Amino acid sequence: MDSVHDQARAAALGELSRFRHQFYASLPARADALFELTDAVLCADGPVTALVDLTLVAEHRRGHGAMYDALNHGRVEPERIRRAVASLPLPRAADGRIVLAVDVSPWLRSDAPSSADRLFCHVYGRGKGQAQLISGWPYSFFAALEPGRTSWTALLDAVRLGPADDASVVTAQQLRAVIGGLVTAGHWRAGDPDILIVTDAGYDVTRLAFVLADLPVELLGRLRSDRVLRRPKPPRPPGTTGRPPKHGPEFALARPATWPEPVHTTTSATSRYGTATATSWDRLHPRLTHRGCWADHDGELPLIEGTLIRLQVEHLPGDRDPKPVWLWSSTTGATAADVGRWWQSFLRRFDLEHTFRLLKQTLGWTAPKIRSPQAADRWTWLLVAAHTQLRLARPLAQDLRRPWEKPAPPGRLTPARVRRGFRNLRPHTALPASAPKPAHPGPGRPPGSRNRRPAPHHHVGKITSREPAITPRQQRAG
Repeated sequence: MDSVHDQARAAALGELSRFRHQFYASLPARADALFELTDAVLCADGPVTALVDLTLVAEHRRGHGAMYDALNHGRVEPERIRRAVASLPLPRAADGRIVLAVDVSPWLRSDAPSSADRLFCHVYGRGKGQAQLISGWPYSFFAALEPGRTSWTALLDAVRLGPADDASVVTAQQLRAVIGGLVTAGHWRAGDPDILIVTDAGYDVTRLAFVLADLPVELLGRLRSDRVLRRPKPPRPPGTTGRPPKHGPEFALARPATWPEPVHTTTSATSRYGTATATSWDRLHPRLTHRGCWADHDGELPLIEGTLIRLQVEHLPGDRDPKPVWLWSSTTGATAADVGRWWQSFLRRFDLEHTFRLLKQTLGWTAPKIRSPQAADRWTWLLVAAHTQLRLARPLAQDLRRPWEKPAPPGRLTPARVRRGFRNLRPHTALPASAPKPAHPGPGRPPGSRNRRPAPHHHVGKITSREPAITPRQQRAG
């Protein structure tokens, strides 16, 4: 038994060392400083609150000047990190299916007028109805979800949304790159179940289903409770004249009188939400118009049919009378088992919120006061690599719990508790960074001189003109 345990530990340690070598190879410039900065994030005592504090960690052998120079002028190759992460083992659902979640998390920079490419990010307040817009850098993250309740996810990609970017276009391109990497790595082959993509209400799930129809994916997204969909058009009676209808009767999510008889209704007992009732209707589609993302669509607009699901749970944490959740899947002809799998996968999407909380509150993703968005991208990818190393160290770490914390088995340690023991694992892994060379700080700006080149200030928000979207519609109307 000990021999099997030692072999598994050696295999996990070898996987971690291989990734560390691949991560170091993806740093073409200032590799040693960037690599040791990542190790300092993993080995620091307590949450990361400032970059300069990381230079005092024993694993960081360079000064604060080298650290800032590496972030501002170093190089990180995200594509090589993506391939390295995609080659690692991925969590799967009970049926062997890969479940991916996509969501946007903002790096708020309201106090940085000299930082470029900032957007207005939607942020929820502590009170009800206290949402507000704050300037910052929004990042779109892709992660593979694990089955069951856990705070672990496998980060696969991170892309910053710029002022000229369309969120749906960026998400579609990002998804194609992620799926392509998984296929190249052998995680999906012909005949395997389609990869399930779970999104929240901020995404146009029907648009994504149309754009990504050639990929082996199923799209599942939450809809706003005030949406109105269309049922299939009814059979045309013989002898009827006139133009045939393209859409069927309305299905208003907020008006039960417009709901037909459901196809499936299932009830399940859950330990966290009480009784969960899922009701589904087949072949429902939105009525599209030549506006917004469909303004430049040539020809007749498509009918994008899918399965609509109404999920009602008995209670939520802190809410005894929760509102129903509406979900839409890009798959038609679903069975009751498919409906149950979908809403349970949607609940697993909230595990990504634990990852965002770890990145911000423990690893210090939004703690640095970085000016340039390029430096923010480098820092983001360093933390993606750090989170991946924590996931690989999961079977190796010991439970260094606080006296007030409950014991946890090795397989159930949270990412923060795995990080506590990473300092003990680091000497047994690959250490490709070379020792620093002796150096002296530069003279800096002479005392008493003034900065005669102040940093330029940048506007916040979208810069894309609406004219390209309006012109095609006006031409068609004319």
